[in-house]
Amino acid sequence: MYRINDRQIDYILNDISARGVGMEGLQLNLLDHICCIIEQELEENGDFEQFYRAVIPRFYKDRLSEIEEETHLLLTNKNYYVMKKVMIYSGTFSAAALSSGIFFKYMHWPGASIQIVLGIGIASLLFLPLLVALKVKEQQKAKDKLLIVLGSLSAIMLALAILFKIQHWPGANIMGVTSPAILALVFLPIYFFGGIRNPETKVNTIVSSVLIILGVGLFFTLTITPAGIKVESTKNTISFLRSEQLLENEGQQLVKYAKNENVVKAELEPGDQVYQACESLKSEMLQYATGAKKINEDFEVKGTLIGNANARDFLINDDGAAAKLRVLSGAVFHYNSTAVPKHNLKPIPVKWTVVDPKQENIQERVVSALNDIIQIQMLVLQNNREILSAGQKGLVSVQ
Repeated sequence: MYRINDRQIDYILNDISARGVGMEGLQLNLLDHICCIIEQELEENGDFEQFYRAVIPRFYKDRLSEIEEETHLLLTNKNYYVMKKVMIYSGTFSAAALSSGIFFKYMHWPGASIQIVLGIGIASLLFLPLLVALKVKEQQKAKDKLLIVLGSLSAIMLALAILFKIQHWPGANIMGVTSPAILALVFLPIYFFGGIRNPETKVNTIVSSVLIILGVGLFFTLTITPAGIKVESTKNTISFLRSEQLLENEGQQLVKYAKNENVVKAELEPGDQVYQACESLKSEMLQYATGAKKINEDFEVKGTLIGNANARDFLINDDGAAAKLRVLSGAVFHYNSTAVPKHNLKPIPVKWTVVDPKQENIQERVVSALNDIIQIQMLVLQNNREILSAGQKGLVSVQ
Protein backbone atom coordinates (compact mmCIF):
# COMPACT_ATOMS: atom_id res chain seq x y z
CA MET A 1 0.00 0.00 0.00
CA TYR A 2 1.36 3.42 -1.00
CA ARG A 3 1.43 6.30 1.48
CA ILE A 4 1.10 9.89 0.15
CA ASN A 5 3.19 12.65 1.73
CA ASP A 6 2.36 16.34 2.16
CA ARG A 7 4.40 17.40 -0.87
CA GLN A 8 2.44 15.05 -3.11
CA ILE A 9 -0.84 16.28 -1.65
CA ASP A 10 0.13 19.86 -2.50
CA TYR A 11 1.14 18.71 -5.99
CA ILE A 12 -2.30 17.14 -6.58
CA LEU A 13 -4.15 20.16 -5.16
CA ASN A 14 -2.19 22.61 -7.33
CA ASP A 15 -2.76 20.50 -10.43
CA ILE A 16 -6.51 20.32 -9.75
CA SER A 17 -6.60 24.12 -9.44
CA ALA A 18 -4.52 24.54 -12.60
CA ARG A 19 -6.97 22.35 -14.52
CA GLY A 20 -9.81 24.83 -13.94
CA VAL A 21 -11.47 23.65 -10.72
CA GLY A 22 -11.82 26.72 -8.52
CA MET A 23 -14.39 25.70 -5.92
CA GLU A 24 -12.55 24.92 -2.68
CA GLY A 25 -15.00 22.25 -1.53
CA LEU A 26 -14.87 20.50 -4.88
CA GLN A 27 -11.05 20.67 -4.88
CA LEU A 28 -10.87 18.96 -1.48
CA ASN A 29 -13.37 16.27 -2.51
CA LEU A 30 -11.39 15.49 -5.67
CA LEU A 31 -8.17 15.49 -3.66
CA ASP A 32 -9.62 12.99 -1.20
CA HIS A 33 -10.85 10.66 -3.98
CA ILE A 34 -7.56 10.78 -5.89
CA CYS A 35 -5.49 10.17 -2.77
CA CYS A 36 -7.63 7.16 -1.85
CA ILE A 37 -7.18 5.67 -5.32
CA ILE A 38 -3.41 6.21 -5.29
CA GLU A 39 -2.96 4.71 -1.83
CA GLN A 40 -5.07 1.65 -2.70
CA GLU A 41 -3.84 0.92 -6.24
CA LEU A 42 -0.26 2.19 -6.43
CA GLU A 43 2.50 -0.13 -5.33
CA GLU A 44 4.68 0.97 -2.42
CA ASN A 45 7.65 1.81 -4.61
CA GLY A 46 5.63 2.91 -7.66
CA ASP A 47 6.05 6.07 -9.72
CA PHE A 48 3.68 8.61 -8.14
CA GLU A 49 3.57 11.22 -10.95
CA GLN A 50 3.15 8.67 -13.72
CA PHE A 51 0.38 6.90 -11.84
CA TYR A 52 -1.31 10.24 -11.03
CA ARG A 53 -1.35 11.21 -14.71
CA ALA A 54 -3.02 7.87 -15.45
CA VAL A 55 -5.62 8.30 -12.70
CA ILE A 56 -6.76 11.90 -13.26
CA PRO A 57 -8.45 11.23 -16.68
CA ARG A 58 -10.92 8.94 -14.89
CA PHE A 59 -12.71 12.03 -13.56
CA TYR A 60 -13.57 13.75 -16.88
CA LYS A 61 -14.27 13.25 -20.58
CA ASP A 62 -12.59 16.29 -22.11
CA ARG A 63 -11.32 18.40 -19.22
CA LEU A 64 -11.42 18.35 -15.42
CA SER A 65 -13.28 21.67 -15.22
CA GLU A 66 -16.39 19.85 -16.52
CA ILE A 67 -16.95 18.65 -12.96
CA GLU A 68 -17.15 22.21 -11.67
CA GLU A 69 -19.48 23.23 -14.51
CA GLU A 70 -21.77 20.31 -13.78
CA THR A 71 -21.69 21.08 -10.08
CA HIS A 72 -22.50 24.72 -10.75
CA LEU A 73 -25.49 23.67 -12.88
CA LEU A 74 -26.77 21.40 -10.14
CA LEU A 75 -26.39 24.12 -7.51
CA THR A 76 -27.99 26.89 -9.56
CA ASN A 77 -30.68 24.78 -11.19
CA LYS A 78 -32.17 22.09 -8.99
CA ASN A 79 -34.41 20.95 -11.84
CA TYR A 80 -31.53 20.50 -14.29
CA TYR A 81 -31.90 16.75 -14.67
CA VAL A 82 -35.69 16.99 -14.81
CA MET A 83 -35.42 19.55 -17.61
CA LYS A 84 -32.88 17.36 -19.37
CA LYS A 85 -35.15 14.32 -19.25
CA VAL A 86 -38.17 16.32 -20.43
CA MET A 87 -36.06 17.72 -23.27
CA ILE A 88 -34.96 14.25 -24.37
CA TYR A 89 -38.45 12.74 -24.13
CA SER A 90 -40.14 15.68 -25.87
CA GLY A 91 -37.53 15.68 -28.63
CA THR A 92 -37.91 11.95 -29.19
CA PHE A 93 -41.70 12.18 -29.20
CA SER A 94 -41.80 15.16 -31.57
CA ALA A 95 -39.41 13.48 -34.01
CA ALA A 96 -41.42 10.25 -33.93
CA ALA A 97 -44.76 12.07 -34.31
CA LEU A 98 -43.52 14.19 -37.20
CA SER A 99 -41.97 11.21 -39.00
CA SER A 100 -45.11 9.14 -38.49
CA GLY A 101 -47.33 12.01 -39.61
CA ILE A 102 -45.35 12.51 -42.82
CA PHE A 103 -45.56 8.76 -43.54
CA PHE A 104 -49.32 8.80 -42.89
CA LYS A 105 -49.63 11.81 -45.19
CA TYR A 106 -47.86 10.02 -48.04
CA MET A 107 -50.06 6.96 -47.51
CA HIS A 108 -53.24 9.12 -47.27
CA TRP A 109 -54.12 7.54 -43.92
CA PRO A 110 -56.25 9.37 -41.32
CA GLY A 111 -54.46 11.03 -38.42
CA ALA A 112 -51.61 12.52 -40.43
CA SER A 113 -52.47 16.16 -39.69
CA ILE A 114 -52.74 15.76 -35.91
CA GLN A 115 -49.40 13.93 -35.75
CA ILE A 116 -47.65 16.59 -37.82
CA VAL A 117 -49.13 19.38 -35.69
CA LEU A 118 -48.11 17.62 -32.47
CA GLY A 119 -44.62 16.92 -33.76
CA ILE A 120 -43.90 20.47 -34.88
CA GLY A 121 -45.73 22.06 -31.95
CA ILE A 122 -43.93 20.08 -29.22
CA ALA A 123 -40.56 20.54 -30.93
CA SER A 124 -41.10 24.32 -31.20
CA LEU A 125 -42.71 25.04 -27.86
CA LEU A 126 -41.09 22.48 -25.55
CA PHE A 127 -38.01 20.71 -26.94
CA LEU A 128 -36.18 23.68 -28.48
CA PRO A 129 -36.88 26.13 -25.59
CA LEU A 130 -35.61 23.56 -23.06
CA LEU A 131 -32.55 22.92 -25.22
CA VAL A 132 -31.82 26.65 -25.31
CA ALA A 133 -32.23 27.01 -21.54
CA LEU A 134 -29.86 24.14 -20.82
CA LYS A 135 -27.24 25.13 -23.39
CA VAL A 136 -27.22 28.77 -22.27
CA LYS A 137 -26.53 27.72 -18.68
CA GLU A 138 -23.59 25.61 -19.82
CA GLN A 139 -21.89 28.54 -21.57
CA GLN A 140 -19.71 31.04 -19.77
CA LYS A 141 -19.20 33.70 -22.45
CA ALA A 142 -21.98 36.15 -23.30
CA LYS A 143 -21.23 35.83 -27.04
CA ASP A 144 -21.74 32.06 -26.96
CA LYS A 145 -25.03 32.49 -25.11
CA LEU A 146 -26.18 35.06 -27.67
CA LEU A 147 -25.35 32.74 -30.57
CA ILE A 148 -27.32 29.89 -29.02
CA VAL A 149 -30.34 32.14 -28.43
CA LEU A 150 -30.28 33.60 -31.95
CA GLY A 151 -29.82 30.24 -33.67
CA SER A 152 -32.52 28.56 -31.61
CA LEU A 153 -34.90 31.48 -32.03
CA SER A 154 -34.53 31.21 -35.81
CA ALA A 155 -35.18 27.46 -35.66
CA ILE A 156 -38.26 27.90 -33.47
CA MET A 157 -39.71 30.63 -35.70
CA LEU A 158 -39.08 28.59 -38.84
CA ALA A 159 -40.75 25.51 -37.35
CA LEU A 160 -43.74 27.58 -36.22
CA ALA A 161 -43.92 29.22 -39.66
CA ILE A 162 -44.23 25.80 -41.26
CA LEU A 163 -46.87 24.79 -38.69
CA PHE A 164 -48.86 28.01 -39.25
CA LYS A 165 -48.55 27.55 -43.02
CA ILE A 166 -49.99 24.03 -43.10
CA GLN A 167 -52.72 25.07 -40.64
CA HIS A 168 -53.48 28.24 -42.65
CA TRP A 169 -53.08 30.44 -39.57
CA PRO A 170 -52.16 34.13 -39.91
CA GLY A 171 -48.55 35.15 -39.43
CA ALA A 172 -46.92 32.23 -41.27
CA ASN A 173 -45.35 34.35 -44.00
CA ILE A 174 -43.97 36.91 -41.55
CA MET A 175 -42.28 34.26 -39.42
CA GLY A 176 -41.10 32.39 -42.52
CA VAL A 177 -39.22 35.47 -43.74
CA THR A 178 -38.09 36.75 -40.33
CA SER A 179 -36.46 33.51 -39.13
CA PRO A 180 -33.95 33.08 -42.01
CA ALA A 181 -33.37 36.85 -42.00
CA ILE A 182 -32.28 36.70 -38.33
CA LEU A 183 -30.10 33.72 -39.13
CA ALA A 184 -28.40 35.39 -42.10
CA LEU A 185 -28.19 39.01 -40.95
CA VAL A 186 -27.63 38.70 -37.19
CA PHE A 187 -26.49 35.20 -36.24
CA LEU A 188 -24.13 34.61 -39.17
CA PRO A 189 -21.99 37.80 -38.81
CA ILE A 190 -21.50 37.25 -35.07
CA TYR A 191 -20.68 33.58 -35.55
CA PHE A 192 -18.39 34.11 -38.54
CA PHE A 193 -16.26 37.00 -37.29
CA GLY A 194 -16.04 35.46 -33.83
CA GLY A 195 -14.95 32.01 -35.02
CA ILE A 196 -12.64 32.95 -37.87
CA ARG A 197 -10.24 34.73 -35.50
CA ASN A 198 -9.49 31.49 -33.69
CA PRO A 199 -7.12 29.26 -35.74
CA GLU A 200 -8.61 26.14 -34.13
CA THR A 201 -12.18 26.95 -35.25
CA LYS A 202 -11.42 28.86 -38.46
CA VAL A 203 -12.09 26.02 -40.93
CA ASN A 204 -15.25 24.81 -39.14
CA THR A 205 -16.54 28.38 -38.99
CA ILE A 206 -16.07 28.91 -42.73
CA VAL A 207 -17.70 25.58 -43.63
CA SER A 208 -20.64 26.16 -41.27
CA SER A 209 -21.12 29.70 -42.58
CA VAL A 210 -21.19 28.46 -46.18
CA LEU A 211 -23.79 25.82 -45.25
CA ILE A 212 -25.93 28.46 -43.50
CA ILE A 213 -25.78 30.75 -46.55
CA LEU A 214 -26.69 27.86 -48.86
CA GLY A 215 -29.58 26.82 -46.60
CA VAL A 216 -31.00 30.35 -46.36
CA GLY A 217 -30.52 30.83 -50.11
CA LEU A 218 -32.35 27.59 -50.93
CA PHE A 219 -35.17 28.59 -48.58
CA PHE A 220 -35.63 31.99 -50.22
CA THR A 221 -35.41 30.33 -53.65
CA LEU A 222 -38.60 28.44 -52.79
CA THR A 223 -40.28 31.57 -51.41
CA ILE A 224 -42.69 33.47 -53.65
CA THR A 225 -41.75 37.15 -53.80
CA PRO A 226 -44.38 39.92 -53.51
CA ALA A 227 -43.93 40.62 -57.22
CA GLY A 228 -44.40 36.94 -57.99
CA ILE A 229 -47.56 36.83 -55.88
CA LYS A 230 -48.98 39.81 -57.78
CA VAL A 231 -48.21 38.20 -61.14
CA GLU A 232 -49.81 34.92 -60.04
CA SER A 233 -52.86 36.75 -58.67
CA THR A 234 -53.22 38.71 -61.91
CA LYS A 235 -53.13 35.49 -63.92
CA ASN A 236 -55.75 33.94 -61.64
CA THR A 237 -58.02 36.95 -62.05
CA ILE A 238 -57.64 37.07 -65.84
CA SER A 239 -58.40 33.35 -66.07
CA PHE A 240 -61.49 33.85 -63.91
CA LEU A 241 -62.74 36.72 -66.07
CA ARG A 242 -62.28 34.64 -69.23
CA SER A 243 -64.27 31.80 -67.70
CA GLU A 244 -66.97 34.27 -66.66
CA GLN A 245 -67.11 35.62 -70.22
CA LEU A 246 -67.52 32.11 -71.64
CA LEU A 247 -70.24 31.43 -69.09
CA GLU A 248 -72.05 34.66 -70.00
CA ASN A 249 -71.85 33.85 -73.72
CA GLU A 250 -73.24 30.38 -73.11
CA GLY A 251 -76.09 31.85 -71.11
CA GLN A 252 -76.93 34.38 -73.84
CA GLN A 253 -76.94 31.66 -76.47
CA LEU A 254 -79.24 29.57 -74.33
CA VAL A 255 -81.68 32.47 -73.93
CA LYS A 256 -81.80 32.91 -77.70
CA TYR A 257 -82.28 29.21 -78.18
CA ALA A 258 -85.04 29.07 -75.56
CA LYS A 259 -87.15 31.64 -77.47
CA ASN A 260 -87.59 29.15 -80.29
CA GLU A 261 -88.39 26.17 -78.11
CA ASN A 262 -91.32 25.29 -75.93
CA VAL A 263 -90.59 23.61 -72.63
CA VAL A 264 -92.34 23.28 -69.31
CA LYS A 265 -90.63 25.69 -66.90
CA ALA A 266 -90.57 23.09 -64.13
CA GLU A 267 -88.25 20.94 -66.23
CA LEU A 268 -85.53 23.60 -66.02
CA GLU A 269 -86.14 24.59 -62.40
CA PRO A 270 -83.61 22.15 -60.81
CA GLY A 271 -80.88 23.51 -63.07
CA ASP A 272 -81.90 27.11 -62.31
CA GLN A 273 -81.64 26.41 -58.58
CA VAL A 274 -78.12 25.05 -58.99
CA TYR A 275 -77.13 28.00 -61.17
CA GLN A 276 -78.42 30.62 -58.72
CA ALA A 277 -76.86 28.82 -55.75
CA CYS A 278 -73.55 28.91 -57.62
CA GLU A 279 -73.90 32.66 -58.23
CA SER A 280 -74.63 33.28 -54.56
CA LEU A 281 -71.66 31.27 -53.31
CA LYS A 282 -69.39 32.73 -55.99
CA SER A 283 -70.18 36.27 -54.84
CA GLU A 284 -69.48 35.29 -51.25
CA MET A 285 -66.10 33.84 -52.15
CA LEU A 286 -65.12 36.83 -54.28
CA GLN A 287 -66.01 39.12 -51.38
CA TYR A 288 -63.76 37.04 -49.13
CA ALA A 289 -60.83 36.88 -51.57
CA THR A 290 -60.92 40.37 -53.09
CA GLY A 291 -63.26 42.53 -51.05
CA ALA A 292 -65.68 42.86 -53.99
CA LYS A 293 -68.59 40.62 -54.98
CA LYS A 294 -67.94 41.12 -58.68
CA ILE A 295 -64.74 41.63 -60.66
CA ASN A 296 -64.65 43.93 -63.69
CA GLU A 297 -62.05 44.56 -66.39
CA ASP A 298 -60.46 47.35 -64.32
CA PHE A 299 -59.53 44.89 -61.55
CA GLU A 300 -55.83 45.90 -61.66
CA VAL A 301 -56.64 49.56 -61.03
CA LYS A 302 -58.96 48.69 -58.14
CA GLY A 303 -56.61 46.01 -56.81
CA THR A 304 -59.31 43.31 -56.78
CA LEU A 305 -56.98 40.39 -57.46
CA ILE A 306 -57.76 36.75 -56.76
CA GLY A 307 -54.73 35.58 -54.80
CA ASN A 308 -53.96 32.28 -53.13
CA ALA A 309 -56.45 32.73 -50.33
CA ASN A 310 -57.52 29.53 -48.61
CA ALA A 311 -61.01 28.35 -49.47
CA ARG A 312 -61.44 25.31 -47.25
CA ASP A 313 -61.42 27.09 -43.91
CA PHE A 314 -63.64 29.86 -45.25
CA LEU A 315 -66.25 27.51 -46.67
CA ILE A 316 -66.31 25.42 -43.52
CA ASN A 317 -65.91 27.98 -40.72
CA ASP A 318 -67.64 31.10 -42.09
CA ASP A 319 -71.33 30.82 -41.24
CA GLY A 320 -72.58 32.65 -44.33
CA ALA A 321 -70.37 30.76 -46.75
CA ALA A 322 -71.07 27.42 -45.05
CA ALA A 323 -74.84 28.04 -45.34
CA LYS A 324 -74.60 28.88 -49.05
CA LEU A 325 -72.39 25.86 -49.65
CA ARG A 326 -75.03 23.65 -48.03
CA VAL A 327 -77.69 25.17 -50.28
CA LEU A 328 -75.56 24.51 -53.36
CA SER A 329 -74.74 20.96 -52.28
CA GLY A 330 -78.43 20.24 -51.71
CA ALA A 331 -79.36 21.70 -55.10
CA VAL A 332 -76.68 19.62 -56.85
CA PHE A 333 -77.85 16.44 -55.10
CA HIS A 334 -81.46 17.15 -56.07
CA TYR A 335 -80.43 17.89 -59.65
CA ASN A 336 -78.39 14.70 -60.01
CA SER A 337 -81.13 12.55 -58.49
CA THR A 338 -84.09 14.02 -60.44
CA ALA A 339 -83.30 15.98 -63.60
CA VAL A 340 -80.29 13.92 -64.70
CA PRO A 341 -81.97 10.49 -64.85
CA LYS A 342 -85.23 11.93 -66.16
CA HIS A 343 -83.67 13.60 -69.20
CA ASN A 344 -80.58 11.39 -69.49
CA LEU A 345 -78.26 14.32 -68.80
CA LYS A 346 -74.63 14.52 -67.71
CA PRO A 347 -74.48 14.52 -63.90
CA ILE A 348 -72.68 17.28 -62.03
CA PRO A 349 -69.36 15.92 -60.72
CA VAL A 350 -69.18 15.97 -56.94
CA LYS A 351 -66.05 14.13 -55.86
CA TRP A 352 -63.00 16.34 -55.30
CA THR A 353 -65.00 19.49 -56.01
CA VAL A 354 -66.30 22.31 -53.86
CA VAL A 355 -69.57 20.37 -53.27
CA ASP A 356 -67.88 17.15 -52.15
CA PRO A 357 -69.63 15.91 -48.96
CA LYS A 358 -66.18 15.04 -47.59
CA GLN A 359 -65.07 18.48 -46.52
CA GLU A 360 -61.40 17.51 -46.49
CA ASN A 361 -61.65 17.08 -50.28
CA ILE A 362 -62.61 20.71 -50.84
CA GLN A 363 -59.98 22.51 -52.90
CA GLU A 364 -57.67 24.58 -50.72
CA ARG A 365 -57.50 27.69 -52.91
CA VAL A 366 -60.25 30.14 -53.78
CA VAL A 367 -59.28 30.14 -57.45
CA SER A 368 -59.78 26.36 -57.60
CA ALA A 369 -63.12 26.57 -55.82
CA LEU A 370 -64.30 29.33 -58.18
CA ASN A 371 -63.27 27.17 -61.12
CA ASP A 372 -65.39 24.32 -59.72
CA ILE A 373 -68.41 26.60 -59.43
CA ILE A 374 -68.09 27.95 -62.99
CA GLN A 375 -67.74 24.42 -64.37
CA ILE A 376 -70.94 23.43 -62.54
CA GLN A 377 -72.76 26.41 -64.10
CA MET A 378 -71.45 25.59 -67.59
CA LEU A 379 -72.64 22.00 -67.26
CA VAL A 380 -76.08 23.15 -66.11
CA LEU A 381 -76.40 25.46 -69.13
CA GLN A 382 -75.34 22.70 -71.50
CA ASN A 383 -77.83 20.31 -69.95
CA ASN A 384 -80.57 22.91 -70.22
CA ARG A 385 -79.82 23.18 -73.91
CA GLU A 386 -80.28 19.40 -74.14
CA ILE A 387 -83.65 19.68 -72.44
CA LEU A 388 -84.73 22.46 -74.77
CA SER A 389 -83.62 20.55 -77.83
CA ALA A 390 -85.82 17.67 -76.78
CA GLY A 391 -88.80 19.70 -77.91
CA GLN A 392 -90.53 20.18 -74.57
CA LYS A 393 -93.13 22.90 -74.05
CA GLY A 394 -92.80 26.19 -72.12
CA LEU A 395 -90.18 28.93 -71.68
CA VAL A 396 -87.72 29.61 -68.87
CA SER A 397 -85.05 32.15 -68.15
CA VAL A 398 -81.68 30.82 -67.10
CA GLN A 399 -80.44 34.17 -65.84
